[in-house]
Amino acid sequence: MNHNTPVPPLSPRPLRHLAEVHRRVVTAGRLRAQGVSVAEAHEQCRPGGPWQQLLPGVFLLHPGPPTSEERLHAVLMYAARERGTGVPAQPGAEDPHRPVYAEAMITGLAALTLHGFSSTPPLLSLDRIDVLVPRMRRLRSAGSARIVRTSSLPDAEQVTGLPVAPVPRALADAVTELTDAGAVRRVLTEAVRGGHCEPAAVVRELNNAKLLSRPHVVDAVDSLLAEGRAIAEDRLYRMVREYGLPDPVWNVDLRLPGGPHLGGLDAYWPDQAVAVELDTRAPRQDEDALWSEYARKREHLERLGITVVHITPRKLRDAMEQQATVVRTALMASGDRDPAAYVVVLPR
Repeated sequence: MNHNTPVPPLSPRPLRHLAEVHRRVVTAGRLRAQGVSVAEAHEQCRPGGPWQQLLPGVFLLHPGPPTSEERLHAVLMYAARERGTGVPAQPGAEDPHRPVYAEAMITGLAALTLHGFSSTPPLLSLDRIDVLVPRMRRLRSAGSARIVRTSSLPDAEQVTGLPVAPVPRALADAVTELTDAGAVRRVLTEAVRGGHCEPAAVVRELNNAKLLSRPHVVDAVDSLLAEGRAIAEDRLYRMVREYGLPDPVWNVDLRLPGGPHLGGLDAYWPDQAVAVELDTRAPRQDEDALWSEYARKREHLERLGITVVHITPRKLRDAMEQQATVVRTALMASGDRDPAAYVVVLPR
């Protein structure tokens, strides 16, 4: 036997095939299943070798820099739920073409970039990628993976085949790490202006993350809420115009003659005694008190014979035609009701 015969590279055919399917990122567990021991894998990762170790238990089967896609998969493989083998889960066991990651999802700035934000850095420029896991997981941040824990894991959204945290949660995790007021304002503004989510959902997550005590975050949230209300008002104008509703009087205050102030309304049809109120509450600590105020005003107006249609910005965005139908029905039903009490309508 010739002892100078070169040793063939440690890549049997099944492993090569696996590398192509999974973008050449594999776990130690999957390598073992292919007959490659951990020691042999580390040997392939020696300086100048054909492989490299990206994270504990996660290998890249080529020597060049990892692509952003490979980094994302590596972080998810590192953090994904272990499946009884003592190693992180290798995705796609059921269907090799469809990676499955249990109890792990991309969050923070990387998630926002995946959601299509232009105000966040490109993936390759991020030193660390945030990955969200359940609070009880025994896992540490390592290399490019920053572990973020939560007591309640949201439902992931699939973006380019990867599990990604919903925008409000990803924003909260990003803002946790951002100290620059301008950067915070930019990502929050893009979330609302770009139609990614409603301001109330963002504020709820920021409140849950206890971020509303930071002055630069509160300033950005105030701008966000003002912008969100402006967008919702614009949609309300569009709904009236596009669905042929009669013109209301806009942004008015109602008062009883010589009596108390009854509250402000976004739109009011005096002849039919029908009002529309946009619910743009920000869910902070005083959410219950605010809701009670809304409910009190609504009950008072309805006792006076005024029908109040409550519309959330999200319903206006996602189901405008349905909301127009609700308003039209209320207007048409006004003839069947007792006449409303006389109220004074003032510009707000």
